[in-house]
Amino acid sequence: MFDAIILKSKAQDSCAELLALKLESILKKVDWYFDFISPFAYLQFSQFKKFENKLNITIHPVLFGALLKHWGQLGPAEIVPKRIFTYRFFKWKADSLGIKYTMPPSHPFNPLPALLACIAGSSTFEVTQEIFDTIYKKGLQPDKKKGIEKLEAIAKKHASEHSNLDEKSLKKILRTNTSKAIENGVFGVPTFVVEEQVFWGGDASDMMLDYIRNPGLFSTEEMKRISSMPMGLVRNKS
Repeated sequence: MFDAIILKSKAQDSCAELLALKLESILKKVDWYFDFISPFAYLQFSQFKKFENKLNITIHPVLFGALLKHWGQLGPAEIVPKRIFTYRFFKWKADSLGIKYTMPPSHPFNPLPALLACIAGSSTFEVTQEIFDTIYKKGLQPDKKKGIEKLEAIAKKHASEHSNLDEKSLKKILRTNTSKAIENGVFGVPTFVVEEQVFWGGDASDMMLDYIRNPGLFSTEEMKRISSMPMGLVRNKS
C-alpha cells in the first residue's frame, strides 16, 4: 500500500515537473539586467509577481559602474541636485506602490559583495529577493562587516553549483554578465531585454508588456523614423 502511495506521489511529481517545463517553454523569454545598487531595480523586482505565468525571466546581476564607464555616463548620485531628487523619488514611489523601503545608511555603496552573493546562489528569484530585502527593507549596509556577513550567510543558504566557486570565478561570471549586457545595448539598470529590444528603467515594465502583446510596436513608420533620426546638435565635451 505504501509502495503504491509512493509511486503515485512520484508520478504526480513527474506530471507537475512536466507541466512546469511545458509552461516555461511557452512563456515569453525575457532577460533582466540589474545591480543591487539601484533602488529602481528593487522596486521593479518587487512587482515581478504580476508577471507570473506570463514571462520566463532570467536574472542577470551586472556591475552598473562598468556600464557607466563603457557608455561614458555619470551615475545619478554623481549629480548633486539629481541625487537629492532621486532619493526622494525612490521613497515616494515605494510608498505609492505600498512597498516597504528603508534606504541603507549610505548610498551609493559598493555592490560587489551583494552581486557575488547573488551569483553564488545561481541568481535565483529567492536569493535575489532575500538580498534586496536585506538592503532595502531592513536597510542594512551591504558593503560593511555586518552586511557582508549577512550576505555570506544568504549565499550559503542558497547553495548552488556556483557555491563552491572562489571569488575570482564569481567575478568572472559577473564580468561575463556585464559584457553580455553591453553587447545587448544595456546602458543602465534595471533593464529588460526581449528579442533584442531594450526596455530601460523601473517604469518601463508596461512598455515591455505592451511590446510582448504587440510585437509590431516599433514597426510603425513613426517608430522607425524616430529610431533612426539624426542628431541635430552634438555637445562639445572638451
